[in-house]
Amino acid sequence: MTDDFGFTMKKIDVRGLACPAPVLQIKAALKDENFDHVAVVADNAAAQQNVQRFLESREFQTTLEHEGADYLVTAKRDSAPGVKTPSPAEQPDGHPQAGAKKIMVMCATDRMGFGDDELGCRLMVNFLRTLNEMSGELWRLVFVNNGVKLAVDGSQVLEDLKNYEKQGVQILVCGTCLNHFNLLESKQVGETTNMLDIVTAMQLADKVINI
Repeated sequence: MTDDFGFTMKKIDVRGLACPAPVLQIKAALKDENFDHVAVVADNAAAQQNVQRFLESREFQTTLEHEGADYLVTAKRDSAPGVKTPSPAEQPDGHPQAGAKKIMVMCATDRMGFGDDELGCRLMVNFLRTLNEMSGELWRLVFVNNGVKLAVDGSQVLEDLKNYEKQGVQILVCGTCLNHFNLLESKQVGETTNMLDIVTAMQLADKVINI
């Protein structure tokens, strides 16, 4: 495959791959070949967003086109590979104050506990609002599985999450989960992410709280 200037462009097909395989495949290809032009074909919006964000973190300029039902991300890196801009999950600093712990909270549900769903939903709302008491130690909020419903239209904590984001808390929302619930277009806060970013964030965190 060639670009508009006749240069060879590497093409990577990630259709049919489950998260985080699309990003991992591109990461491995970059490590092995160190190319500056690439075209990536994906078959869902979550993979497209993850791929595009990953390439941009590696100093690529990206464009998005549609090929039928597929997504075509083309990327070009003008500068020589060097110091890259790390993806959000790779940044160890940011919100926490100097010397403060980096606490990551991962929500895999939109309610807390079992027994009464209405009570569980109220408890989760209260929990997320009370996280503000962590002050500078709250570092990442990660939403997976049913928890992604807290980051979409109609969520009772949407404004709270937006305020956390303004304060510097990184909010990561699982793209595979959004796709599963058909909520990708309804997400209103945070970055669509993949399992690689989530695992990396776990490694960097001083403490992980799972809900």
